[in-house]
Order: sequence, then structure tokens, then C-alpha cells
Amino acid sequence: MKIGKQFKSLIMVGALLTLPLSALANVPEKKVIDYVAMGDSLAAGITPDGDDGLGYPDYIKQRFEQSQYTINFNNDSAKGGYTTIDLMKDMENESLRDAIKEAELITIDIGANDVLPVLNAFLVQRATPEDIDRAIENTTANIGEILNEIEGINPNAKVYVMGYYNPMPHILPGHQPLIEQLLETLNGAIEQVTDINGDTFVPTAKVIAKDPDTYLPNPEDIHLSEEGYQQIAKEFWKKIDKSKSN
Repeated sequence: MKIGKQFKSLIMVGALLTLPLSALANVPEKKVIDYVAMGDSLAAGITPDGDDGLGYPDYIKQRFEQSQYTINFNNDSAKGGYTTIDLMKDMENESLRDAIKEAELITIDIGANDVLPVLNAFLVQRATPEDIDRAIENTTANIGEILNEIEGINPNAKVYVMGYYNPMPHILPGHQPLIEQLLETLNGAIEQVTDINGDTFVPTAKVIAKDPDTYLPNPEDIHLSEEGYQQIAKEFWKKIDKSKSN
């Protein structure tokens, strides 16, 4: 019986060796994606307790790996506290420009740290509505410059720009209508400049608002839980996966 089994194995090996090269060539190769993530603490993955964790780009990376992609991941310009000015300065770095040049995928969230200080000042009557409007205008102008710069470096990269969620749903109940109005204005401006540049806007406000207790568990902190970052990644993936199928 052993001889018979060995003989059958030799026949199968011989059959494989005689397969035409064209048949072997049809085996799909593992795809490689160069992914650059840029942004503030949400891209960096700061937790509601202020610790370093996984941000939504890490979960996007995981989704690609689950889809049998190899990911070259660069998130050197994802840092807590980053403003549009910080990111614009990073765009001058040769290492980041080289990464952008090679990237097929770029994700960005930026602008909240430009606007939140003005909002906080307004809530204590140290800023005016005009100050808020000016902050949003300057912020979106800077985002436009960042997107234009990326376009100049790599016009073929797919660029996805995140809209913000309400980071303070648990506090200042009397000011929630104002915060929601500001959020809508900021996101509308980010979406407009994203569309003008031919890139993709990713809304997140509604999905986080569905369960703020789970996604924003620390009432005194604006950062997401692990589940919150996973939800943001899911919203990005909906847009990315649709693009991949086109």
C-alpha cells in the first residue's frame, strides 16, 4: 500500500510539473499598497486616557492586510496637536515628499486644532462669531494648499480627507446647537475644498453620534475609543473599497 501511495504522489507531482506556464501565471500575486497617513491625534491614535494607541489609519491598514494586500505604511506626519500649519511645514520635508510620491493611498484629518481654540474662546466670550468664521476660512484655505501640494507631488494618489465628529457631546448641553452648527460649517468647508481638488471626503459625524457613550467614553476628552477608531476606519473603507472596485 505504501508503494502505491508513493507512486500516486509521483504522478501528481509530475502532472504539476507539466502544467503550462500560462496556467501558473494565472495565480494572482499579492498586491502592494504604499499608504501615507497624515493628521492630528486621531490619525496618531491617542486614546481617551491620553495614551498612545491605534488610530483609524492602523485599522485601515489591517483591512487591507485582511484583503491580502501588503502595506508599506507611513504615519510619520500623524501627531497629536497638529494644526494645518504644522502639516504644511511637514510638506517641506523631503522624506514626506518622497513617501507621497510613492503612495497609492493617502488619508488626512486636519483642522480641528486650528478651530477648537477659537471655539473655546468664544464660549467664554473672548472671541466673536467673526473670529470663528475667520478660523474656518483660514483652516480650509490651508487644507486646500496641502491638497494642491500633494497633487503636484503625486497626481495619481487616491486622497481621502476626513470630516470631523462632535468631540464634546457630553458637555455644555446649552451650547450643543452652536457646536453642531460650527461642526456642520467646518465639515462643509472641508468637503468643498476636497471636492474642488478632486479628492474624496469621508464624513464621520453621524456614525459617531449614533453611540457617543461607546465611542467617546471620557466626557472630558475628545479622543475616540478603540471601537470609535474602528468605526472611522470603516467609513474610510467604504469609500476606498468602492474606489478599488472601479
